[in-house]
This record gives sequence, C-alpha cells and structure tokens, in this order.
Amino acid sequence: MPVKTREMHNHHMDSTIWNDFAFRPDDIILATYAKSGTTWMQQIVGQILFDGAEGLNLAAMSPWMDLRVPPKEVKLAEVEAQAHRRFLKTHLPVDALVFSPMAKYIYIGRDGRDMVWSLHNHHSRANEKWYGALNETPGRVGPPIGKPNPDQRQYFRDWLDNDGAPFWSYWENVRTWWAIRDMPNVLMVHFQDMKDDLPGEIARIAAFLGMNPDAETLERITSHCTFDYMKAHADEVTPLGGALWEGGGDSFIHKGTNGRWRDMLTAEDVAAYEARALAELGPDCARWLASGRLSSQRAAA
Repeated sequence: MPVKTREMHNHHMDSTIWNDFAFRPDDIILATYAKSGTTWMQQIVGQILFDGAEGLNLAAMSPWMDLRVPPKEVKLAEVEAQAHRRFLKTHLPVDALVFSPMAKYIYIGRDGRDMVWSLHNHHSRANEKWYGALNETPGRVGPPIGKPNPDQRQYFRDWLDNDGAPFWSYWENVRTWWAIRDMPNVLMVHFQDMKDDLPGEIARIAAFLGMNPDAETLERITSHCTFDYMKAHADEVTPLGGALWEGGGDSFIHKGTNGRWRDMLTAEDVAAYEARALAELGPDCARWLASGRLSSQRAAA
C-alpha cells in the first residue's frame, strides 16, 4: 500500500488537506499531472454516476482537493456534506497523497508535449483574478507564479529543462502512478485512448466503478462527453464557470487535440523530450505515455 512520505506546497497546492480527509468506501479519486484530460474525466465520471444527466455543476461536485483556494477547512466541510458518491480531483504524485484502500483511483496520462501545449493556453488565458487567487491568498509557499513566455516552443523548453517550472515535476507524477498501476483499485486511462474509442473507454471506466449502464444510457453518457458537447456547455464544466480565464469557459475547453507541437518543436527538441521520458520513466511507461494503451495494442497486432 502506498504511504505518504512528503508534502507539496506551492502557489497552487497544499497537500496537507488529505491528512484530514475522511474517506468513504465508494470514493473516487481522479488524478492527473494537469491539462491531461482532468475535466474530461470529471465529466465522464459525473455522467456515469448520474445516468447521463444534464446541467451538472462539476466544479462544485468534483473539487480539486489540493488546490489552496478556498482554504482546506472550507473545502473539507463542503465535501463532507456531499451526499452523492464523491469524485474528487488531485494533481499530486502518489507519495504526496494519502492513499486509501477504500477508494477507487483513476489516473489519466497524456504525452507531455501535448500537455504543455494545453498548459500554455491555460496559463496564457489566465486573468488577474487567477493570479490574485494564487499569489495573494495567504499561505502560499515559495515564489509567486508569473506570466508565461508567449513563445510556445521556449515555454516548452523551459518546462522540460526546469522539471516542470513554473508548475511542478511531470515525471515524478507519472512515475509514481505508473508504479501502482497493477493495484486492484487503480485504473490507468490515456487521453489518446479516450479520443480513439470514447464509448469503449467510458464502458471500461464504468465497469471499474462497479456501474453497468444499459446501451441507451451509455449512448447518452457518451454524447455528453464529446468535445463538441463540452465546448457548448463550457461554463457548466469549467471551474467557477471560467471566471478566471479571459474568454471564460470557452478558453478553458480549448481544442482538445493532440500533435499541435509537431509543427513548432525542432528535431532536437523532440529528441531531448524523448530521451528524458525514457530516462525518467523507463521504456514501458514512456511508450504508454506517448501513444496510450490502444495504440500499443494495435502496434503489437
């Protein structure tokens, strides 16, 4: 069983909230690094739990637990008051998280190059309310977060060369979750697999959660989890209705595509990333992270 060995505390996160969290036997924890399909998975799980209902307030129903805002005392009380089956979000590596055998954990992976392209949009569209919440709320540890470099390629190189700066380490996040991938209460899902076979991945996730939607319900759930549907309902699925980003929820739910880096990164950039992934993760994890489970299965066939 994984054991918590450290705390993570920065402009975004305060991992100590998990020390005081009271787990329930049916809790669901959705884990990612960032910009790897977190909101997409929240939509999928919410739709599974509520039989494809519309108008769900994902931000309230599925809060980011380790985010410093609002204070953990407020957030813990709100989550304790939830009567539905809880599905909560974390961006922590396993060794900074309290891991419970009672909960189900879903980890979503995405190629780091695709993730950084989404992260750059997320960071670039952030407004002054976003910076104020992160930098001015009491309790921040470490330096404030500043404006992003407008050059996407240089933003990527800075992220790669400085272990995730100005955010946190990508490699340790992926590596710690990959290490427990075979535990019976852990499910590994890849962003590309959801794009390649959304109905199949939704059915796999539902089965992992002990749910068995009928064909009609599964079809409705799937239709509510497409990019077009989520884009059209962006203010419903985006934290605070998109109030922290220029352009609102429409900016937060941006493109949902992979491969945008291919026309901007040089062969040297790509080689540097792939060498780092191999060194940090090993060949099996690096291969999964680059292409997903389904692509690996097709390649093997």
